[in-house]
Amino acid sequence: MYNDIKLEKGLYNLSGKSFTAALEELDPSSGYAGTPLEKLDAFERQLKRFNIRVSGSECDRVEKFFSSTESAVLFPEFVTRCIRKGFDETILSSVCAAKTISGSGQYLGCTLDDSAQYTTSDEAATLPTATVRESSTATVLAKYGRLISASYEAIRQQRLDVFGVMLRSIGVKLAGSVVSEAMTVLVTGVTPVTTSSLTYADLAALYGEFDCFDMTTVIASPELASQIVAMDQLKDCNADNGGKIRLPFGSELIKTSAAPENKIIGIDRNFALEFITSSDLVMETDKLIDRQLDQITVSITCGFRKITPEAVKVLSITSGT
Repeated sequence: MYNDIKLEKGLYNLSGKSFTAALEELDPSSGYAGTPLEKLDAFERQLKRFNIRVSGSECDRVEKFFSSTESAVLFPEFVTRCIRKGFDETILSSVCAAKTISGSGQYLGCTLDDSAQYTTSDEAATLPTATVRESSTATVLAKYGRLISASYEAIRQQRLDVFGVMLRSIGVKLAGSVVSEAMTVLVTGVTPVTTSSLTYADLAALYGEFDCFDMTTVIASPELASQIVAMDQLKDCNADNGGKIRLPFGSELIKTSAAPENKIIGIDRNFALEFITSSDLVMETDKLIDRQLDQITVSITCGFRKITPEAVKVLSITSGT
């Protein structure tokens, strides 16, 4: 049972396993089916074990994690989850078709040569060929990170929900720098459709550029996104239940400062972009457990690769923005 698990620093250092994965092996969630704890994962059961409340009106303060040497082991995972939540709440999940874990700092993906026309073939004739090859160019992964300086004395009385919001904001900003690289990869090598000033007809023309694929997503800078939502053709468009704005032809409009100021990117999110990372978010767990919070780093090593070039189209505004 979760009450009998021995918590120690070594659970963070098991090769190929996250802290939660290590806990799940010791305390499988499958064993709680049909019980009041079935909706909790192994980490959340440990929070319950030590009566640490991370939200709600009776939310605890940071110092509650350090009530014992075992409960202190949970603190790095709390910090990581908060930052990861902020990281995951950004547009990355809305623009990436696949996520790949790479074992090194360079990644060789595959390329697809499928340029032959899809037409009927005569009987006994050789069928047109689609060729998959290893890419000749490696994607080099880059490290993105932040140094967090916060003494234990400064945060020990901070409510965990408020501290968690601060950590989430770090995750959002960290992801923002990563998204900038994604936008660069998307527009590189694409011959854009051009216009002197942005109109609804230009958006429709961008939509018409897609042949086999669909324009599921439109990505624009805050300035261009505001011009789009101000168009008369969008006056009857409302955000859906998730707060997402849908253009009249069905595309989701995504606003990000990482997008080029003079370009609108249209993609089929199911085929366009691959997110490659060599690690999850990396934290200095020992320092967090030992309350040495003055120099804590959080980082992720990642990169992007375009999977299907035909699933990306660009509209370039030459003036009037």
